[in-house]
Amino acid sequence: MRVKRAVSGNLDQVRWAHTDAVIPGGTLMHWITDVFKKYAVFSGRARRQEFWVFFLFNLIVTNVVTFVDHAIGSNIPLIVYTLAIALPLLGLAVRRLHDTDRSGWWFLLTFVPFGVIALIVFYATAGKPEDNEYGPDPKFAAAR
Repeated sequence: MRVKRAVSGNLDQVRWAHTDAVIPGGTLMHWITDVFKKYAVFSGRARRQEFWVFFLFNLIVTNVVTFVDHAIGSNIPLIVYTLAIALPLLGLAVRRLHDTDRSGWWFLLTFVPFGVIALIVFYATAGKPEDNEYGPDPKFAAAR
């Protein structure tokens, strides 16, 4: 799918070539690099879009690194990648929980049987449209 920049209006908006839908916040790479810029930021909120784009990116890279691991017969690349991505992924997960008006401590459900299912539901739930104790709605924060 081709992506092109909006000719008029906000240059941080992207239009999909086949529709008139505007996606606030920039390109797919913007959402991925934004997570790395907030490497160890556990405050604030993260949109569903930011979370799932980064999740998909991480899934693809993990598969590529695993393939390289098998090709060279070593686990070192996967270990290095896992260590490099752990903190940004944790920060993003906590910010996503904040967007649904939950504490970051809910992430500990990862260690409870079937807790991951509850977390997936939380991550897929729409964020609260109003400001909460973790900050303004990230969907409209740039417009303010």
